[in-house]
Amino acid sequence: MALSKPVISTSFNYETLEETLDIKVKGAELHIGIPKEFAFQENRIALTPDAVGVLVSNGHTVAVEHNAGEGSNYSDKDYSEAGAKILYEKAEVYKAPILVKSAPVVEEDMHLLQLNQTIISPIHHSALKAEIISVMMDKKITALSFENLKDESGTYPIVRSMSEIAGSAVMLIAGQYLSSFNKGKGVLLGGISGIPPTKVVIIGAGIVGEFATRNALALGASVKVFDNDVYRLKQLQNNLGQRCWTSVLEPRILAKQLKTCEVAVGAMSNEFGRAPVVVSEEMVAAMRPGSIIIDVAIDRGGCFETSQLTTHEKPTYVKHDVIHYCVPNIPSGFARTASQAISNVLMPLLLTVSDEGGLEEMVWHNFNLREGIYLFKGALTDFYISQKFDLKFTDLNLLIASRR
Repeated sequence: MALSKPVISTSFNYETLEETLDIKVKGAELHIGIPKEFAFQENRIALTPDAVGVLVSNGHTVAVEHNAGEGSNYSDKDYSEAGAKILYEKAEVYKAPILVKSAPVVEEDMHLLQLNQTIISPIHHSALKAEIISVMMDKKITALSFENLKDESGTYPIVRSMSEIAGSAVMLIAGQYLSSFNKGKGVLLGGISGIPPTKVVIIGAGIVGEFATRNALALGASVKVFDNDVYRLKQLQNNLGQRCWTSVLEPRILAKQLKTCEVAVGAMSNEFGRAPVVVSEEMVAAMRPGSIIIDVAIDRGGCFETSQLTTHEKPTYVKHDVIHYCVPNIPSGFARTASQAISNVLMPLLLTVSDEGGLEEMVWHNFNLREGIYLFKGALTDFYISQKFDLKFTDLNLLIASRR
């Protein structure tokens, strides 16, 4: 029996299938609220109009309270032109799922906070109250602090920027109060041909100390830096690119240098808790009349025994014939620069949060972000705050793992 030939139909043909690519999930759309700060002497704003413009053009919604940028000389017009909504009711701004503040959460904010809200703000350990944390825990809030926010290089970018501003501002402030118009000694900060240079003593070789030293040397002053960490002193010299007079904190050497200096800067701080008091009242009393002390560490108690908190309105007082400048939050006096520095960190962070599909998704694989979170959906994840107020501590890593 002959085999029948296969029938080939013209309607039958072979086609290559299209390759299917893995398409990235569309990022989350963010709704951000920026309230006007009424905290003590807070002039900064966490996002500048330029940063808001970038967020809005990336499809996000930004609501700014009326006159929120006033302290940094940003008008409502600047924000509305950048695409932000200007709101006149504070309660309306607080309805945003993400709240970005340049001052810590205070008691007046508590009744406005929303359930499951995300708050990005400073924390200010010294001024923190247990009831504020308790209310935030009850409202299942996720909170991220400026102070502990880390970047890829392992540094704290907002803290570093604020320290750079404070360090640079210190010498401007010193020059201002040494002038005769401010009842100072009438000394020009720096070096003039034929006149011995002004003597500056800086206690603390951190970022504040480094930038204060950099500016003082640039003005031509004679600078002496003290710190207990020899590695820090070496690092300071490497960063400056020149040799500089340095010493470990030896009380007799420090007292001798303070006796003959015109400017003394306190820039010592501990990572947590109070700043160490390294200059006694006796040492201050032996200083030259008309010299000036600038205690940058005053927000953590101060490095000088004679230091007392002052304000931007009344920044100085005189004790033992020595001018004391003890204003906390020096960067707020240079609010526009400080706002730009904070904004440079937060705007890219918010864009990344959106690309990753929200903060919860980003926290899963971004270990630097975990460092900054002190509340996660109402659970307190900061060990120091839990110890301070005797509140329940939950390990953030365990929390995240349990949600997967």
